[in-house]
Amino acid sequence: MTYEISETSANSAPGVAARPRWNKVPEVTLYFWIIKVLCTTVGETAADLLNEKAGLGLTGVSVLMSGLLAVALVVQFRTRAYRAGVYWLAVALISVVGTLISDNLTDNMGVPLETSTTVFALVLAVVFVVWYRRERTLSIHSIDTTGREAFYWLAVLFTFALGTAAGDLVSERMNLGYRLSAVLFALAIAAVGIAHFALGLDAVRSFWIAYILTRPLGASIGDYLSQPTGDGGLGFGTVVTSGLFLAVILGLVVYLTVTRKDVGDPERLVRQAV
Repeated sequence: MTYEISETSANSAPGVAARPRWNKVPEVTLYFWIIKVLCTTVGETAADLLNEKAGLGLTGVSVLMSGLLAVALVVQFRTRAYRAGVYWLAVALISVVGTLISDNLTDNMGVPLETSTTVFALVLAVVFVVWYRRERTLSIHSIDTTGREAFYWLAVLFTFALGTAAGDLVSERMNLGYRLSAVLFALAIAAVGIAHFALGLDAVRSFWIAYILTRPLGASIGDYLSQPTGDGGLGFGTVVTSGLFLAVILGLVVYLTVTRKDVGDPERLVRQAV
């Protein structure tokens, strides 16, 4: 399993052996980004599907999915190390809940998308500031304590809520359409990659900026596939789109569970942490 020496362990007294701790999140690989985008797409289409088909209304669906997310996070926090199935289930559910938070503000409370996007951005910034002030790191390679894991999942939740609001703002209010919005966000992610690999933008900032941008990318893709052709989509519907992407996610998670390709090399992580 993936572990490393945390900052507190690395700074322990001379002669005292540093205690390795289990990391609770996967290595950032191509598989990570593929599943992340797929989960964001499912978050958009599944929220629409449940709202349309379940008959519970937006509020009822929000309560139901929040309860399921709470159960998934309890299981995730109780695991001693990263487990692909548990982790990605939590990500998929938090994607749905993040979408529903934004949709509730827009549809039920009439909050403008400009306002919700700004508020979510500010709240996420506060989470990062408090996280860094308490832990002195935002690295996902050191999610090895309960406190850091709590900050991690809180940040993930607001990246999804922010991404939903920003994606809707760009694609609907700015009349760019779903396809052009997806291209725009994909180019923004590519720019982050160039800034990291060619211009020296550090890994932590690069990761979180790209992580935020994948949410509106996935939302735009989901809307483009599922929405009617008259609204600028391909008309596949939420059932087909959600089912297809969930099947691909399940296949990739099973593959990673068997191959452990998203589990980092312990010795390398220890060297990085020291």
